[in-house]
Amino acid sequence: MPLGHAPAPPDISDEIRTPSVCRAVDLEPVVPVSARGSRLRTVPRPLRRTIGPVLLLVLWQVLSATGVLHPDVLASPGTIARAGSDLIADGTLPSAMAISLQRVAVGLLLGGVVGTTLALISGLSRLGEDLVDATVQMLRTVPWVGLIPLFIIWLGIGEAPKVALIALGVAFHLYLNVYAGIRGVDQQLIEAGESLGLGRWGLIRHVVLPGALPGAMTGLRYSLATAWLALVFGESVNADDGIGFLMNQAREFFRTDVIVVCLVVYAFLGLTADVIVRTLERLLLQWRPTFTGQ
Repeated sequence: MPLGHAPAPPDISDEIRTPSVCRAVDLEPVVPVSARGSRLRTVPRPLRRTIGPVLLLVLWQVLSATGVLHPDVLASPGTIARAGSDLIADGTLPSAMAISLQRVAVGLLLGGVVGTTLALISGLSRLGEDLVDATVQMLRTVPWVGLIPLFIIWLGIGEAPKVALIALGVAFHLYLNVYAGIRGVDQQLIEAGESLGLGRWGLIRHVVLPGALPGAMTGLRYSLATAWLALVFGESVNADDGIGFLMNQAREFFRTDVIVVCLVVYAFLGLTADVIVRTLERLLLQWRPTFTGQ
């Protein structure tokens, strides 16, 4: 090749003159992995949530009908339904539910006020934490069910010890969750509020309390579960009315059907309370987007 001459470019005339052959390609729609094999997702969610309990009832009925479950051990769902219908018809169950609900409501109110107040004192102030937190943590480790004899001695055998037992269990759960919610508020939010000119009470009202609200709602859900548990223990001691009283009477006569009816009522009331708290969470925490599952 002579010096000073660049190499000739490749001849692409053949490629230009040769038509390109296009072949049709079958394209498949892209389906998200989370949507594959999810025919059950098309079923309405309330209906999906009933599948588990319905299957459990069917299995229970089958075991009772085949004799695997003896009636003296556990009554069949049909027998339990008839017993519940009889208790509703004669007014025994509605009256017992009203009395038990009243006890839970009063105990929840008293325990909620005490637990939230102590959490605010301890969470908003270092001095308050030094004065309150150690005492509450010490009392929290004491089995509150074991205090029933003392409550009976101090408060008698009426409504007071039952309400006090519920209030005690509620107060500890609310204290822990509200306190953790206050101390879990992001420090950068506090600094941002201070830079905007908010004083101490302004920070508490507009930053700290809204930031602690998710923890408070979680504490309320735990408190409601504890309230029903405390009600079971409270109504099993020196009670002459309420759902626990019905259970004690049924135990003496080996009425497993009535016992299961009372347990179903406890579960229904607890589920109803949880639905109410979930509704409050959706209303009060609209500003807080969360993961709802896939």
